[in-house]
Amino acid sequence: MNGAAPDRTAELALLLEVAGTPKPGNVDRHRDLEDLRFEHFLAGAVGARDGLELAASGAAVGPAFERAVEGMATQEGGNTQFGALLLLVPLVRAARNELSQPVVESVLEGTTVADAAAFYRAFEHVDVFVADPPAELAPLDVRRGADAIPVLEERGLTLLDVMDRSVPGDDVAREWVTAFERSFAAAEALAAADGPVPERTAAVFLSLLAERPDTLVADRCGESVAAEVTERAATLVERDALETDRDAVEAFADELVGRGINPGTTADVTAAGLFIALEHETVEL
Repeated sequence: MNGAAPDRTAELALLLEVAGTPKPGNVDRHRDLEDLRFEHFLAGAVGARDGLELAASGAAVGPAFERAVEGMATQEGGNTQFGALLLLVPLVRAARNELSQPVVESVLEGTTVADAAAFYRAFEHVDVFVADPPAELAPLDVRRGADAIPVLEERGLTLLDVMDRSVPGDDVAREWVTAFERSFAAAEALAAADGPVPERTAAVFLSLLAERPDTLVADRCGESVAAEVTERAATLVERDALETDRDAVEAFADELVGRGINPGTTADVTAAGLFIALEHETVEL
């Protein structure tokens, strides 16, 4: 983005993501959740700056991520962008060289047990919703925070190993093991869309939601609800409702907020796509 440092571009991506509207079920500039408001996301993006800067300077992914989460969590809303930062930090690290899928994959493959330990410590800075793991993975439950680090060290698990064990229940982890496949596709969709960036953001968010069920919704509300949300989003996309019947999308957004259905994983991938598009200068402000 006109020569901006990758950490600043990542911060801008976080701000643009929350500014996009309507994003059904998510906080945006027109909607707040009961205990999580638009300004919390703005403060979270700014608070994450030091960790993103560490990644841009070449620091290891795990410590940079932990620092970003620690800074994000200084606002009073709690978890605003944990998943988005888990995507953005390795992307920022890769952007020091070349922001391409092979380079990103190399960054991920270079993660260590120490990176995994920092990832677990990040859960001690903020309350993150996580589904119960399978019984065999209970010793690696991220909700144990630093208490799980001896198990990581005993098993020699890198951060990429941890992400691999989190698939298929978590589409943020899935990005890690697919070299950010959906994030790069989202960047292409943002570049191909028309209009101001917040409008493009809303359109790409809706298309991602229509593409596959949101794993956060599945974990919180059940797979049937996640499938229902995706089917309804797909109907709106097929009708090009953002252009032809925006009121229908706005009503869907309000309904999901009212029902407490928050497709947060879709928002995380949208933020990653925004960063890639901005960094590649296929989307400009």
